[in-house]
Amino acid sequence: MSTTKKLNEIAATAICGNDISSSCLYVSALAIIYAQQYAWLALLIVAGVLYLFRGIYGEVVGALPLNGGAYNALLNTTRKSTASLAATLTLLSYMATAVISASEAMHYVHSIWRGLPVIVATIILLAIFMGLTILGIGESSKVAIGIFVFHLISLVLLSLVCGYYLASNGFSVLVANNQLPVEGGIKRALFFGFAAAMLGISGFESSANFVEEQGEGVFPKTLRNMWIVVSIFNPLMAFLALSIIPMAEVDANQEALLAFMGGKVGGNWLSTLVSLDAALVLSGAVLTSYVGVSGLLERMTLDRILPNFLLIKNRRGAAYRIIILFFLLSVSILFITRGELGALAGVYTISFLLVMALFGFGNFLLKVKRKKLPRPERASPFAILLAVSAVTAAIIGNAIMNPGYLKVFLQYFVPALILVTIMLNRTKLLWGVLEIIKYIFDPIQKFVRNANQRILNLIDEINSQEFVFFTKGDDVAVLNKVMQYITRNEHTRKLKIVSVLEKGATVPERLKTDLEVLDREYPDVQVEFIEVEGIFGPDIIQDLSRKWRIPINFMFIGSPSDRFPYRIEQLGGVRLII
Repeated sequence: MSTTKKLNEIAATAICGNDISSSCLYVSALAIIYAQQYAWLALLIVAGVLYLFRGIYGEVVGALPLNGGAYNALLNTTRKSTASLAATLTLLSYMATAVISASEAMHYVHSIWRGLPVIVATIILLAIFMGLTILGIGESSKVAIGIFVFHLISLVLLSLVCGYYLASNGFSVLVANNQLPVEGGIKRALFFGFAAAMLGISGFESSANFVEEQGEGVFPKTLRNMWIVVSIFNPLMAFLALSIIPMAEVDANQEALLAFMGGKVGGNWLSTLVSLDAALVLSGAVLTSYVGVSGLLERMTLDRILPNFLLIKNRRGAAYRIIILFFLLSVSILFITRGELGALAGVYTISFLLVMALFGFGNFLLKVKRKKLPRPERASPFAILLAVSAVTAAIIGNAIMNPGYLKVFLQYFVPALILVTIMLNRTKLLWGVLEIIKYIFDPIQKFVRNANQRILNLIDEINSQEFVFFTKGDDVAVLNKVMQYITRNEHTRKLKIVSVLEKGATVPERLKTDLEVLDREYPDVQVEFIEVEGIFGPDIIQDLSRKWRIPINFMFIGSPSDRFPYRIEQLGGVRLII
């Protein structure tokens, strides 16, 4: 993604807001089916949970304003393998969102134009937004803004017409619905209604995946704006539906409840408008998936989890190979499911909720392991515990309501996780391949020798990448943690430990002695100590990166204190490991 021109508040809100605001098209019906007349209350509870996540996301992304969402939060607080778990779940969530949203959008168009071939139209829609994203996030945001504004106008218009209808005809339907017996009791209805309604906040996590493309101070505003939209329209649409549509008719019109309600209160014109709006805003959710997954996969590629060839960008700064790969994966899923996307709902539901839970977990780790790291706001531990508990309850509720979802989720999740695990452990696997080749082909000495040399060269190439740790005169215990992190998480045999000293300053004598101890303790890693004159900051980091030809994201520091004059994003991608 290009970072020369940052997204403003409305553009960033529109990109992620199209996904979350489209939820009122389906979550109102879901909530009514499970919570019955208490659906609006279940949706208000969801809005309360989302408010807690505003603080959780605000703290984590405020402290670590880098693309990647939950992956980035866990990458900077725990092991790379744990962070990769969050990345895999996020990728699955985006794939399911893109395919389901595109297909549902074309189903709405099909309700207006019966001659439309849905699967072909879905592929064309996915291709259109692939092209828009390749053109750059600036061009994508213009389309997103248009869709978002039209969607909000449509919802306001629908609400006003429904209000006029109720003022003219009264609330007899609402009274009748409220008098119906609640199956299993109020607590059961609210629990399952809440679990189903939690899908209404899908898309909230997307803003964190392209935060680097947003202007200064924009990210927390996107969280606030998404929360406002969800808190107003989702409960309101459920309340209006309960006031206008008898409960028995809700299930029969579940797939297009708002369009049905619009036709009932305003006639065909309003029903058509709502259907058109649904098609557009669901298309906008496809764009959200492209933008979010581009930021996530680019970050993973920079961290050497995915192949480097994905990083190649066009003149507009878009990582077009990532975008094309995501399009091909989405189309393949469409063909595998043959357009019957009910199974993907399980992948979408569980992966999205697990990503939210992992983000809360990442916030806990940030408080414990990076407590000195400056951040603009802080979520209370009780709020985090309450939010994660609510998401866990939603996962359990959905598993009870749809037990088949877990099986389908695992069918997609396990292969994806295996692929990521292979990339993380590729040097170990290469050594394993080497041993197998030796065992099987030992009689063919020449073949074995050639294969042995080639694989050794490949391992050396991977391990030849140098890494840098900037020290402030740390003691041997801190430096030992650095060495442990390097040996466990990175493929390298070379580490530069650099001390940036102001003119006339010297490093403690014990530091050199400590480094000699570490050099003996870790014989597989060549440690080089370098003293550099200057003041530590973005300029010296960039100079050393160019001089040594070491990418900045392969340079590490300990957590800076509140007195540190730079924010972490100003350092160009330096990673925190202590």
